[in-house]
Formats: sequence, structure tokens, C-alpha cells
Amino acid sequence: MYPLPLDAPLPARPAATDPEPEPPCSTLALPTDLPTNLRSRLPSGLRRLVPARSAATARRLRLTLTLLPLLLLGVWAAVDWRTVYGGATRLVSADPRWLLAGVLFTALCSVAAAFVRQGAVPERLPPGQLIATQFAAGAAGQALPGNIGAHAVVLRFLRGQGIPLPRATASLALYSAVKPVAKTLVILAFLVAFPGTLKVTELLPKGETLALAGAITGVSVAAVVTLITTVRPLRQPLIGGLRTALTDTRVVHSRPVRALALWGGAAAFPLCQGAVVASVGTSLGLPLSWIQMVFAYLVASTAAGAVPAPGGLGPMDAALVFTLVAFGAPATVATTTVIGYRVLTVWLPLLPGTLVLSALVRAKVL
Repeated sequence: MYPLPLDAPLPARPAATDPEPEPPCSTLALPTDLPTNLRSRLPSGLRRLVPARSAATARRLRLTLTLLPLLLLGVWAAVDWRTVYGGATRLVSADPRWLLAGVLFTALCSVAAAFVRQGAVPERLPPGQLIATQFAAGAAGQALPGNIGAHAVVLRFLRGQGIPLPRATASLALYSAVKPVAKTLVILAFLVAFPGTLKVTELLPKGETLALAGAITGVSVAAVVTLITTVRPLRQPLIGGLRTALTDTRVVHSRPVRALALWGGAAAFPLCQGAVVASVGTSLGLPLSWIQMVFAYLVASTAAGAVPAPGGLGPMDAALVFTLVAFGAPATVATTTVIGYRVLTVWLPLLPGTLVLSALVRAKVL
């Protein structure tokens, strides 16, 4: 290595490059094409099946969701057409005035359910949209067991009103818990008010039936407890959901208006359903009093509630026919009454309820 001459300039040092300042947190934003990025990470085979997000795709999805309830309605009508035709034929000879009263009580069921939904959340919901959503939820609840379809519709509505998902889910749990408690209180009120009119001894199940029901209940409770205690990923969400539900329950019951809507609507709903049965029975000349027919519905719906059939179809019908016959009604007239009750509460509001559901989807309320 040769020395540099004295008059030679020193070699220039590389300029220090300052690192670019990071943008402040307020300017950071998620990429707007996040679904596209996720789609690009999929395997090539799945990527062809997932369409790219666009306005046209959103319109097609909305149209599909709009037409899907109508398609399900057509399939259900085709499968169960004999029941619809037989019930409509037998109802031709019924008194139209009492059938109109049954239609009125059917409409009041949606209003009572809307009161319960409003009472289950502290926020004030728009009354018109709430009743329309509950009417549409009634149609959706007939397609899936356990009223899952109705809960899904109401959950979408609550999320659209700005209620967080944990609190919206907690309101559904409160709704589901209050209704059977209120129905039990109504049954006890009937037993206290009309002890001589109601033949309770003829409705009590036998020892074998009680033992079977107790065994099923015990196994179900044990399975739930075992699942919660052994599966750790389920424990934290369930505990968090329970805390949210308890908090909202305290808030709701601290407001008298919300508590009255919650419990009053929960008590009025089964009474309106029983009034539909009584209206149809009166139109067909069923030799029972209104008290007996309404109480027969309360008992039958309570007994059939443990079977997760769509809309209570099947177990509810059999239990209601059995209860009406136990009160002294002829079997043929009791069967016709149950068919008429199903026509008024299921098939008659199903088409308009499905149309309302499609309209709410198109209007982006759901």
C-alpha cells in the first residue's frame, strides 16, 4: 500500500443516511384491499372458487340472499303441501269472523316479541324496523330448529344498529331465558285463578315419562358442564359472555320501562299464541272454554319445547292434540284446530314474512 501525497485530498466518507421517520400512529391504516390480499394467499385451486371483491359481486350476493328465503319457502311448500291443502280445506267450514280474530292475535305475537327484544337491550331501537324485523324473523325461525333462524335475523339487525356483538349475543340469551320463565309464571297464574276449570290431574305425565324427562335433563346438564370444564378454549368466551349478559341484565332491570317491556312482552306472547288456538277452536265449534284452550296451548308448548324441531312442528302438534283431547274435545275437531292454528301462525304469515325479510336485506337493514 502506497502512502498518499501530502497535498492529496482525503477520501470522502460516505454520507450518513438518516433513517426515514416512521409515520405517526394516526396516519397508519389497514390496506383497503385486505380481502384481495387474503384471496391472493389462498392456493390456486381455491383462488378460482373465491370471486374477487367488487360491486358486481356484492350485488349478486345481496340478490342471492334476497331470493334464498323464497326458494326455501317453495321447497318447504312442495314437501308439506298435503298438510297445507288439508288444513285449508277443513277451515272452509269454519266461522270467518273467529278466523279473522285469530289472524289479529297472530299479528299481535310479532308485536309482543318485539317488546321482548326491545326490553333485552338498554338502547332504544327504531320501532318500525324492530317490528318488521321480528315479523321477518318469525318466518326465518320456521326453517331451522331452536329458533336459530329468528335469532340470526335479529342479531344482524342489532349489529346494524351499532350494538357490539357480545352485547347483541347477550340480549339473545336474555330473550331466550326470559320467555320460558314468564310462561311458567303464566301457567302458575292460571292454576291459581282457575283451579276448578283446569283438569290438571289428567295432564300430568306418568312416572316413566317423568323419569325419562329427568334423565334427559340430567344428561344434558352434565354434558354441558363437562364440555365447559374440559375444553379450555370454550371457557373464556363463555365466562366473558356470561359477564356481559349479567351486566346488561342489571342495566335493563334498573330501567322500569325496559323491564316492563321485557317481562310484559314475554308473558303476552304465549297468551297471544293461545288466543289463536282458542279463536280457531271457537270457529270450528270446539266444546271447550277459552281458558281451557289457552291453557292447553301453554302446557303443550312447554312440553314440546324440549324437542328442537323447526318451529315446534311435529312434537308441538301432537302435544296440543293430546292436551285438547284430555280436556274433552273430540279427536277429529282437535286435530282440525291444530291444523288451523298452524295455517294461521306458520303458513299464512310465511309468505309476507319472507317478502319482508327480502326487503330488509335489500334495504341493508339486515
